[in-house]
Amino acid sequence: MIAYLLLVHRFPDQFERLFRAIHHPDHHYVVHVDANAEPGVGRRIEAFLSAYPNAAMLKSRPALWGGYSLVDAELRGMARLLEMGADWEFFINLSGQDFPLKSQSAIRAFLSANRGKEFIRAADQAKTRPDTMARVQNYVVERRDRIIRTILRRPFLRKTTPYIGNQWMIVSRRFCEFVCHDPQVERFKRFYRHTFIADEGFFQTVMMNTSAHGEVVNDDLRTIDWIPDGDIKLRPRTFTAADVHLLRSGKDQFARKFDANVDSEILTLLERRIASDPVQQLVDEISGNNPTTPDLLVA
Repeated sequence: MIAYLLLVHRFPDQFERLFRAIHHPDHHYVVHVDANAEPGVGRRIEAFLSAYPNAAMLKSRPALWGGYSLVDAELRGMARLLEMGADWEFFINLSGQDFPLKSQSAIRAFLSANRGKEFIRAADQAKTRPDTMARVQNYVVERRDRIIRTILRRPFLRKTTPYIGNQWMIVSRRFCEFVCHDPQVERFKRFYRHTFIADEGFFQTVMMNTSAHGEVVNDDLRTIDWIPDGDIKLRPRTFTAADVHLLRSGKDQFARKFDANVDSEILTLLERRIASDPVQQLVDEISGNNPTTPDLLVA
């Protein structure tokens, strides 16, 4: 069984397509809408989720790129999912512009065959990305609408190796319980609260410097095409229908990112693929779940 956290800040129509594509009556879902989102986005999503008893809204707070607020949203989402049920094994986080590449039946089968593994990209930051060490060495302060990067520097956590990756992961319930509630993690939380782009290092650093986790697989199971975006970061390229063969051919379970305003056909093609899974069709028939509209079932 799977617990999903979805982080959303725009495109409620696209979110609804994503949610239908990943919905299963046995799973749990928590959705966080950025408090900085356009007015009405949260109300629209809350109304949509009211039809799903296994879904809940997380209290909206600002979630600013580069800030610890993104880590805070992840931790609060994990904690809420832990409260919702004791029967899930795997945690998956998604953005509102992600989309599955496989059916829920196929994803569940994959995870069941890989119990005891943590899928997260993690690399020794000082060795592989020394150019990013200023993110953790320079003291930053987060406000509601901006990050203030000061000239103050500080040493990294004592007897701890910094790790870096990206925000996306599929991890165990055991790790979620540990990172949310264990006192050992408090020093990581205090330190990373004043770092830049904390969501790309906090969870990796906690996992790789502690033992409350399974085998770490250096893979987030996402298809992402990173392209340059200014001097300090990369951004995921927006996939279109021209990428359908790339997205269908790999082992990854999810991809990002998508924008229905740029190209909605790619979402339709992926929805058709999910709907064509015979196991998923049987599950949907039994549960009454309909992840796509009828016209999308015609190839």
